[in-house]
Amino acid sequence: MLRPSDREDAARAFEIRADWAVSRMLRMATFPPDAAAIACWFEGHPREWTDGTAYRFAILRDGRMIGLVDIDGVGEREGVLGYWLERAAWGHGFAFEATTAALGFAFRSVGLAEITAAHAIDNQASAAVLRKLGFEPLGIVQRFSHSRRADIAQCRYILRFAEGA
Repeated sequence: MLRPSDREDAARAFEIRADWAVSRMLRMATFPPDAAAIACWFEGHPREWTDGTAYRFAILRDGRMIGLVDIDGVGEREGVLGYWLERAAWGHGFAFEATTAALGFAFRSVGLAEITAAHAIDNQASAAVLRKLGFEPLGIVQRFSHSRRADIAQCRYILRFAEGA
């Protein structure tokens, strides 16, 4: 189940992101995570929703937050897909299910025309999710990873809205 994320999710997000296996795949995350920074970020989620600049959803299983999926950087009918899940949720199809729902919302409710996404080159699980969703490769770029504190190769993708899909 998805619901808009809010400040109450910050503590659980901190727990999830305290796992190096999770945070190392997140380019903008710091490691170890900073509880105050995460709380501040979650505090702003409702405002971003109202402003139409980002739509962030807590991913719930049995009422417990297991991750987050979002459409960020919204503008000019485009946005950026991002997602992360606790390690125990990996390999069960939750990423695909959550991203499918978030993309449907972004295309049909928000009216976006295209969405980009990216993953670290060594994150083959995310590569599989994006390919299954129909994303097309754009290429590989070098980006600084805050969690790894080094430049990484990042694979970039795009998905365009197909009317009637």
